[in-house]
Amino acid sequence: MAEHEQVQEHVRVAVIGSGFGGLGAAVRLRREGITDFVVLERAGSVGGTWRDNSYPGCACDVPSHLYSFSFAPNPDWPRTFSGQEHIRAYLEHVTDTFGLRPHIRFDSEVKRMAWDGEQLRWEIETASGNLTADVVVSASGPLSDPKVPDIPGLDSFPGKVFHSARWDHEYDLTGKRVAMIGTGASAIQIVPSIQPKAGHLTLFQRTPAWVMPRMDRAISGAERALHRALPVTTKLRRGLLWGIRELQVQAFTKHPNELGFVEQIAKRNMASAIKDPALRAKLTPDYRIGCKRILLSSTYYPALAQPNVDVVASGLSEVRGSTLVAADGTETEADVIIFGTGFHVTDMPIAERVVGADGRTLAETWKGGMEALRGASAAGFPNWMTIIGPNTGLGNSSMILMIESQLNYMADYLRQLNVLGGRVALDARPAAVRNWNHRVQERMKRTVWNTGGCTSWYLDASGRNTTVWPGTTAEFRRMTRRVDLAEYAVLRPAVSGAGAGAEADAGADADAEVNA
Repeated sequence: MAEHEQVQEHVRVAVIGSGFGGLGAAVRLRREGITDFVVLERAGSVGGTWRDNSYPGCACDVPSHLYSFSFAPNPDWPRTFSGQEHIRAYLEHVTDTFGLRPHIRFDSEVKRMAWDGEQLRWEIETASGNLTADVVVSASGPLSDPKVPDIPGLDSFPGKVFHSARWDHEYDLTGKRVAMIGTGASAIQIVPSIQPKAGHLTLFQRTPAWVMPRMDRAISGAERALHRALPVTTKLRRGLLWGIRELQVQAFTKHPNELGFVEQIAKRNMASAIKDPALRAKLTPDYRIGCKRILLSSTYYPALAQPNVDVVASGLSEVRGSTLVAADGTETEADVIIFGTGFHVTDMPIAERVVGADGRTLAETWKGGMEALRGASAAGFPNWMTIIGPNTGLGNSSMILMIESQLNYMADYLRQLNVLGGRVALDARPAAVRNWNHRVQERMKRTVWNTGGCTSWYLDASGRNTTVWPGTTAEFRRMTRRVDLAEYAVLRPAVSGAGAGAEADAGADADAEVNA
């Protein structure tokens, strides 16, 4: 080898992303005794969606003590529902506490990763150089790539345009005519935050949301002192929050009609702030509560009732210069357009960059809809796992619970590779993936997300729910506690006369265990 040639870097595990999923994976790897890994982060700091979303009013709609790692409790949360700056600070703290920084490669966006069936490893091309890895853990997250609708004439708009996840903090909204597009979780936080300074605010509402009161308050110094002195009290608080949400699951998954009384609470929340019957009619949904994510705010409706706010009960359909035209023909003049239109959830862009064993991208494999064995493994993509994969989302609880379950699965996956020994890979069997997905989809049929009468970001282009888990978090944890090798093909390096990546242990097709 020439002196100037360098051996390409190789690691045992490459983790993609440094949000909750990626940092959690890094902590778990270290706790499993694995230090030969890197975390590839496209930005210059950790935090994922809690770094990217810094819009005014940005906060979590899950209680702080539940929206944190069980292995890294925080006794000093300042509020029951903490803001973006506190959550991001928590993730920085986790990074330092567990010594993760030496493993993180910032400004290293993954451009492409392809499976090498002969070497049984992943070849990864990043913005900062190339490397190979035995195993890839993709934790890029579903809320990482903003979605901006294709609006005719948008390019001709003379004013400012940005998405809520790419907030322009240099742009002063004072006195401006602001158009807010969307009524999701981001929009209901942004509207009351910017309404006082905007000259006029127009909200383009394609579909009204169900909004419950947000029971937020400052956590007292005495409470924080108690949690520091007696860590068990933090665990008890977390356990109580978890238990309440577990009890709610059946209403979402089996008995949607039981949610009627919750609708009454939401209607009273609206009526207390919105006195105008016409406006109240615009803001009242015509679908079952829970079909879309239930939003929490005690300031959204009061902001909409202010004289400098108009609600257009129709989506934005066209832009003519500085004139915005709604689908119902309403015209509005604006200086700035803010899109609160969500993310690429069911068509994650990372899937375009992952090339499997047969040369197809993950996006091509998932063309008919995302599906992965136990939310983690896709057939034809050996030694590749995803955190917050298909049908692992929640409609009423903390995603950290699901992430930690998937980390259990990841840890056992790596243990199984070690037990098998040598150069080896596991590839999810198509039959196992189909069986798991079929049973998940069968259970999904009776849930509020499928029967509630709405169109939500939980559904893909074909109307299939590939996002939400139709059960409790405890159930998901049981189902991801260990890897069942019968659900995987075991791949070994090719022997003379055999094809690359020949199977050493064909095993038997196994039904995925999803209790009906």
